[in-house]
Amino acid sequence: MNKVILMGRLTRDPEIRCSQSETPVAIARYSLAVNRRFKRDGEPDADFINCVAFGKQGEFAEKFLKKGLMICISGRIQVRNYDDQTGQKHWVTEVIVEEQDFAESKSSFEARMKTESNQSNVNTSNSSSTSNNSSDADVSALMDDLDDDDLPF
Repeated sequence: MNKVILMGRLTRDPEIRCSQSETPVAIARYSLAVNRRFKRDGEPDADFINCVAFGKQGEFAEKFLKKGLMICISGRIQVRNYDDQTGQKHWVTEVIVEEQDFAESKSSFEARMKTESNQSNVNTSNSSSTSNNSSDADVSALMDDLDDDDLPF
C-alpha cells in the first residue's frame, strides 16, 4: 500500500500549468513545510515535501491555495528520474495529491497573514521567529485536541 497523509503550510503559491495533451489537464506543484514531531539539536524543524496535484485537484490548488495556508493532503509517493542536459541522472520524490483539505479557517489564515505582515513592517528580523512559534503553537494545539479514538488508524 502506498498512502501518505500530511499536514503543513504551503511554502509558496502553487505553480500552475496545463498539460499539452488533446484535453489539457491542470497541474499544480507546491511544497509543504511539515513540522517534525521531535527535534534534535542541529536538525531542521520541518521537512519540505514536494507535492503535485492533477486535474480538478490542480484547479482547486490554483483557485484556493496560497503561501502560508495550512492544508491537509492525502496521496501517494512517487519516485521518478530524469537526465539533465549534462547527462547526469536526478531522482525526484514527490507526493501525488489525491485529496487536499483546508486545515485552518479562511478568517484565521487572513488574521495570521495580517499580523505577520504588520510584524514584518515593524521588525523584519523578528517576523520569521514569530511565524515559526505560532506555527508550532497551532500544530501543538491541534495535536492536544486529538484523542487516539479520533485517529483513523
